[in-house]
Amino acid sequence: MRVAYLDIFFGISGDMTLGALVDAGVDPEALRAELDKLHIHDWEVEFEKVRIKGLGATRATVSRHHHDHHHDEHGHGHHGDHHHGMRPGELIDIIEASHLNESVKQRSITVIERIAQVEAQAHQVSVDQVHFHELGGLDTIIDVVGAVVGFDLLGVEAVYASPIPLAHGFVNTAHGRLAVPVPAVVGLVEGFATRPLDVDGETVTPTGAAIATVLTAGVGAMPAMTLQATGYGAGHKDFAEGANLLRIMVGETEGATSVGDDTQALLEANIDDMNPEFYEPAREAVFAAGAVDCWFTPIVMKKNRPGVMFSALTPPEKAAAVTEAILMHTTSLGVRRLEATRTCLDRRWEQVETPYGPIKVKLGVRNGRVLTASPEFDECRAAAEAHGVPVKAVYQAALAAYGASGGSGD
Repeated sequence: MRVAYLDIFFGISGDMTLGALVDAGVDPEALRAELDKLHIHDWEVEFEKVRIKGLGATRATVSRHHHDHHHDEHGHGHHGDHHHGMRPGELIDIIEASHLNESVKQRSITVIERIAQVEAQAHQVSVDQVHFHELGGLDTIIDVVGAVVGFDLLGVEAVYASPIPLAHGFVNTAHGRLAVPVPAVVGLVEGFATRPLDVDGETVTPTGAAIATVLTAGVGAMPAMTLQATGYGAGHKDFAEGANLLRIMVGETEGATSVGDDTQALLEANIDDMNPEFYEPAREAVFAAGAVDCWFTPIVMKKNRPGVMFSALTPPEKAAAVTEAILMHTTSLGVRRLEATRTCLDRRWEQVETPYGPIKVKLGVRNGRVLTASPEFDECRAAAEAHGVPVKAVYQAALAAYGASGGSGD
């Protein structure tokens, strides 16, 4: 399986993540093409090669278009307010309305909801009253969606992060002078491994902390992998104490032969007294908490009462959060936990050209042999709608194109 490790030795922010992804091999044009699906027209993201304390890195800069330079110099106040005082709901609406694929939308929205949640707690306001001012409005979207898309473009299926370094000192924000780490970052890293960093200033931003905690399958040691690419993303601030860089390492977990099996926690709850409409939001909450799969099985309980067994499969480090989500979103009074050993095929993506446009095909590989090939359903569906044909036609065309390309396990 292809994994990425966020080595946060100094700090992490949204733009450092974008820079590191491009430095690790993401094509900036492909990234921009995906970001264009957001239909935000007055923003752009630039990437430049830089040297930080002698190390080569890539710096990403998200900015407004300068096509109206005069307005930019003088009309900044009015224009800026719209972008910098946006509420979480407005950001989510922009993502919902985009043409990004569903899984990118869901992961991006989960990150933004989580930032909004901790900001609301930190400042004792409701989530709708949170303004993304110091985070910026639209640049938060660009950073978050860009990170999600960047991992996908690298073919990464699971992201892990090192313990999160927490510096000290103060930073000026829209809420005045706040102690570092700022309250939102403290809220985001709750429950995750952190370590002290003797640096004066903010090296971890709320967006960076959200990417490291929400998009990852675990925070801790680097997983065993065959390293394939490394990228460094540069921050916009210089610190005397060290290089303000984020390192991303991408690789394959040990070849199919040795890795095959992994251990997951299987969580189960028997429920016989819940309104069936509540199952869907419960399932969503369980996925958001980090489950890799979730399903419901009809069962018969005592006194012949029909019930449902609510099951979730989750990495062991996410089990506590998923258990919490099950207890919070269902009427269950208890959750049991079993250890489950999973044997997985290695997975990778291959893009094929069809008469309906490019479609990604997911391959299941074992010992170098492709055992399964399945076109990405969301992409088939979007192409089918665009061309007014049934989904099965696009699906079959993608499979045929994969076969014609000599689809093998190489």
